[in-house]
Amino acid sequence: DKIEQLRKCAGVWKKPGRAWIEVNNKVHEFIVGDKSHPQSDEIDAKLKSLSRQLREDGYMPQLDLVLQPMSDKDKEDALCGHCEKLAIAFGLVSTPRGTLIRATKNLRVCTDCHNATKIISKIEMREIIIRDAYRIHHFKDGVCSCRDYF
Repeated sequence: DKIEQLRKCAGVWKKPGRAWIEVNNKVHEFIVGDKSHPQSDEIDAKLKSLSRQLREDGYMPQLDLVLQPMSDKDKEDALCGHCEKLAIAFGLVSTPRGTLIRATKNLRVCTDCHNATKIISKIEMREIIIRDAYRIHHFKDGVCSCRDYF
Protein backbone atom coordinates (compact mmCIF):
# COMPACT_ATOMS: atom_id res chain seq x y z
CA ASP A 1 0.00 0.00 0.00
CA LYS A 2 2.79 2.42 0.92
CA ILE A 3 4.66 1.56 -2.30
CA GLU A 4 1.53 2.30 -4.35
CA GLN A 5 1.10 5.66 -2.57
CA LEU A 6 4.73 6.61 -3.15
CA ARG A 7 4.45 5.60 -6.81
CA LYS A 8 1.34 7.77 -7.26
CA CYS A 9 2.94 10.75 -5.50
CA ALA A 10 6.05 10.47 -7.65
CA GLY A 11 3.95 10.19 -10.82
CA VAL A 12 5.50 6.83 -11.67
CA TRP A 13 3.38 4.80 -14.05
CA LYS A 14 3.19 1.02 -13.94
CA LYS A 15 2.98 -0.73 -17.30
CA PRO A 16 -0.17 -2.90 -17.48
CA GLY A 17 0.28 -6.60 -18.09
CA ARG A 18 -0.66 -7.74 -21.60
CA ALA A 19 -0.72 -11.16 -23.18
CA TRP A 20 -1.29 -12.26 -26.76
CA ILE A 21 -2.39 -15.59 -28.13
CA GLU A 22 -3.01 -16.61 -31.74
CA VAL A 23 -6.01 -18.83 -32.46
CA ASN A 24 -7.28 -19.59 -35.98
CA ASN A 25 -4.86 -17.09 -37.54
CA LYS A 26 -6.15 -14.24 -35.37
CA VAL A 27 -4.17 -12.62 -32.55
CA HIS A 28 -6.18 -11.99 -29.37
CA GLU A 29 -4.91 -9.50 -26.79
CA PHE A 30 -5.67 -9.68 -23.08
CA ILE A 31 -5.02 -6.94 -20.55
CA VAL A 32 -4.99 -7.66 -16.84
CA GLY A 33 -8.55 -7.63 -15.51
CA ASP A 34 -10.03 -7.06 -18.98
CA LYS A 35 -13.57 -8.32 -19.65
CA SER A 36 -14.01 -6.84 -23.13
CA HIS A 37 -13.21 -9.98 -25.16
CA PRO A 38 -16.24 -11.32 -27.07
CA GLN A 39 -15.79 -14.70 -25.33
CA SER A 40 -15.33 -13.18 -21.88
CA ASP A 41 -18.17 -15.25 -20.37
CA GLU A 42 -16.62 -18.51 -21.62
CA ILE A 43 -13.18 -17.42 -20.39
CA ASP A 44 -14.57 -16.56 -16.93
CA ALA A 45 -16.40 -19.90 -16.72
CA LYS A 46 -13.20 -21.75 -17.65
CA LEU A 47 -11.21 -19.80 -15.06
CA LYS A 48 -13.76 -20.64 -12.35
CA SER A 49 -13.63 -24.32 -13.31
CA LEU A 50 -9.81 -24.24 -13.35
CA SER A 51 -9.76 -22.51 -9.97
CA ARG A 52 -11.71 -25.41 -8.41
CA GLN A 53 -9.50 -28.00 -10.10
CA LEU A 54 -6.31 -26.17 -9.10
CA ARG A 55 -7.37 -26.11 -5.44
CA GLU A 56 -8.15 -29.83 -5.57
CA ASP A 57 -4.61 -30.33 -6.85
CA GLY A 58 -3.08 -28.38 -3.94
CA TYR A 59 -2.70 -24.92 -5.48
CA MET A 60 -3.16 -21.95 -3.16
CA PRO A 61 -3.28 -18.44 -4.66
CA GLN A 62 -0.41 -16.24 -3.49
CA LEU A 63 -2.51 -13.43 -2.09
CA ASP A 64 0.57 -11.61 -0.75
CA LEU A 65 1.45 -10.69 -4.35
CA VAL A 66 -1.56 -8.35 -4.49
CA LEU A 67 -0.40 -5.11 -2.88
CA GLN A 68 -3.70 -3.24 -2.88
CA PRO A 69 -5.74 -3.26 0.33
CA MET A 70 -8.72 -5.52 -0.40
CA SER A 71 -10.40 -8.67 0.84
CA ASP A 72 -8.81 -12.07 0.25
CA LYS A 73 -11.64 -12.91 -2.17
CA ASP A 74 -10.93 -9.75 -4.17
CA LYS A 75 -7.20 -10.53 -4.16
CA GLU A 76 -7.93 -14.02 -5.48
CA ASP A 77 -10.15 -12.53 -8.20
CA ALA A 78 -7.37 -10.07 -9.10
CA LEU A 79 -4.86 -12.91 -9.48
CA CYS A 80 -7.36 -14.85 -11.57
CA GLY A 81 -7.60 -11.86 -13.92
CA HIS A 82 -3.91 -11.79 -14.82
CA CYS A 83 -3.53 -11.49 -18.57
CA GLU A 84 -1.67 -14.78 -19.09
CA LYS A 85 -4.38 -16.68 -17.22
CA LEU A 86 -6.99 -15.01 -19.44
CA ALA A 87 -5.01 -15.96 -22.57
CA ILE A 88 -4.52 -19.55 -21.39
CA ALA A 89 -8.22 -19.93 -20.53
CA PHE A 90 -9.12 -18.53 -23.96
CA GLY A 91 -6.74 -21.00 -25.60
CA LEU A 92 -8.29 -23.88 -23.66
CA VAL A 93 -11.86 -23.03 -24.69
CA SER A 94 -10.94 -22.13 -28.28
CA THR A 95 -8.74 -25.04 -29.37
CA PRO A 96 -9.21 -28.81 -29.49
CA ARG A 97 -8.00 -30.90 -26.56
CA GLY A 98 -4.29 -31.67 -26.87
CA THR A 99 -3.47 -28.56 -28.92
CA LEU A 100 -0.32 -26.71 -27.89
CA ILE A 101 -1.06 -23.31 -26.37
CA ARG A 102 1.41 -20.50 -27.12
CA ALA A 103 1.14 -17.05 -25.59
CA THR A 104 3.37 -14.02 -25.26
CA LYS A 105 3.46 -11.62 -22.33
CA ASN A 106 5.02 -8.14 -22.15
CA LEU A 107 6.15 -8.49 -18.51
CA ARG A 108 7.68 -11.21 -16.38
CA VAL A 109 5.30 -14.01 -15.39
CA CYS A 110 4.45 -13.72 -11.68
CA THR A 111 5.05 -16.60 -9.28
CA ASP A 112 1.33 -17.25 -8.85
CA CYS A 113 0.69 -17.51 -12.60
CA HIS A 114 3.78 -19.68 -13.02
CA ASN A 115 2.65 -22.12 -10.33
CA ALA A 116 -0.92 -22.18 -11.63
CA THR A 117 0.20 -22.78 -15.22
CA LYS A 118 2.31 -25.76 -14.16
CA ILE A 119 -0.77 -27.40 -12.66
CA ILE A 120 -3.02 -26.34 -15.56
CA SER A 121 -0.65 -28.10 -17.98
CA LYS A 122 -1.06 -31.27 -15.93
CA ILE A 123 -4.83 -31.25 -15.35
CA GLU A 124 -5.64 -30.14 -18.92
CA MET A 125 -2.99 -32.43 -20.43
CA ARG A 126 -1.68 -29.58 -22.57
CA GLU A 127 1.69 -28.18 -23.39
CA ILE A 128 1.70 -24.45 -22.72
CA ILE A 129 4.47 -22.14 -23.90
CA ILE A 130 4.63 -18.63 -22.47
CA ARG A 131 7.26 -16.20 -23.68
CA ASP A 132 7.63 -13.42 -21.16
CA ALA A 133 9.98 -10.44 -21.05
CA TYR A 134 12.87 -12.59 -19.79
CA ARG A 135 12.53 -16.16 -21.02
CA ILE A 136 10.44 -18.86 -22.61
CA HIS A 137 8.51 -21.13 -20.24
CA HIS A 138 7.51 -24.53 -21.59
CA PHE A 139 4.96 -26.13 -19.26
CA LYS A 140 4.23 -29.82 -19.65
CA ASP A 141 2.85 -32.44 -17.23
CA GLY A 142 3.06 -30.01 -14.30
CA VAL A 143 6.69 -29.00 -14.86
CA CYS A 144 8.26 -25.89 -16.39
CA SER A 145 11.40 -25.91 -18.52
CA CYS A 146 12.88 -23.09 -16.39
CA ARG A 147 12.88 -25.44 -13.37
CA ASP A 148 11.24 -22.63 -11.39
CA TYR A 149 14.20 -20.31 -11.95
CA PHE A 150 12.70 -17.11 -13.28
